[in-house]
Amino acid sequence: MREELRTKIVEVCDQKMAHKGENVGVSFYAFFKNKNDQPEILMEAAKWWIETHQLDHFEKARKIKAMVQSEC
Repeated sequence: MREELRTKIVEVCDQKMAHKGENVGVSFYAFFKNKNDQPEILMEAAKWWIETHQLDHFEKARKIKAMVQSEC
């Protein structure tokens, strides 16, 4: 996973947890604006989420953050 995406995922997870608590759920769409202005990065996130890790649509932000950080 490219560093730009890894950084964005950690930042968004931190923001969501700070705002809604440790048990907040996220989907890979949470890391993107409602515009499809970064299709390559969106597909990279989708592949990591769906194909590589076979995650459910919503997962706990703390779990996703830990997974991304462990892959550094």
